[in-house]
Amino acid sequence: MKLTLVVACALVDADKRVLIAQRPEGKTMAGLWEFPGGKVERGERPEQTLIRELHEELGITVKEDCLAPLTFASHAYGDFHLLMPLYICRRWDGDVIAREGQTLKWVRANRLRDYPMPPADIPLIPHLIDLLM
Repeated sequence: MKLTLVVACALVDADKRVLIAQRPEGKTMAGLWEFPGGKVERGERPEQTLIRELHEELGITVKEDCLAPLTFASHAYGDFHLLMPLYICRRWDGDVIAREGQTLKWVRANRLRDYPMPPADIPLIPHLIDLLM
């Protein structure tokens, strides 16, 4: 089974809300909510991937020292196994905007379960609740 490394970020605003994005139509798992991030490219470190993806997806600039690892998910999908580190970020430059047509929401950690998420994201929620509530 192929191992896929994807990195995700829980952006946390001053009100301790977490940003989630809804996967747009036409993508795998369209309509589900997820933490911003993406696939780690060959030769990239996870932090570099997040910096790149957050700029591409949300138009913000993040410095590497503002990314703190929190936990990770390990989930077997049908044809690949996903390993996904989750980082926390509380500081960035710029305004968060949906640059890829996705819907964005700022949500309290204890309300994340109200939004349908991919199976790999669900085990990350208790760690965010512990940290932010």
